Amino acid sequence: MRILALDIGEKRCGIAVSDAAQKIAFPISTLSTQEVMDNHPSFKRILEDYEPELLLCGLPVSLDGTEHSQAKRIRTQAQHISEQTEIPLAFTDERLSSAQARRALKEAGQNERLMRGKIDMVAASLFLQSYLDCATLTARKEV
Repeated sequence: MRILALDIGEKRCGIAVSDAAQKIAFPISTLSTQEVMDNHPSFKRILEDYEPELLLCGLPVSLDGTEHSQAKRIRTQAQHISEQTEIPLAFTDERLSSAQARRALKEAGQNERLMRGKIDMVAASLFLQSYLDCATLTARKEV
């Protein structure tokens, strides 16, 4: 089962996907949020290529653990996407994922202009990987 992660921003939506075994997250694309909301052919193509069985959307959480003011908008948009695609929805903490993505891209030699379209998809892959790692640890503890 593959999981498709969405980092829904006001303008852009970063997209990442897990492998079928749910061990590794891969950044795959950044689309405009409007394209994703409208189920545009570019987004449909991603859904057809990867056939996800779960949408995982990042929720902005403050450092104190409370939901950020953007969380309500993201919950509404994610629910809309889930209903349009008929794919179940889950949420995860995306705290600091964009900052981590920016740092990783800078360390890889990317400048601000080159990073612009990549930060969102890298951030999605980071919180997806965290989600996968947590699920793996939980499964190991149950054994």
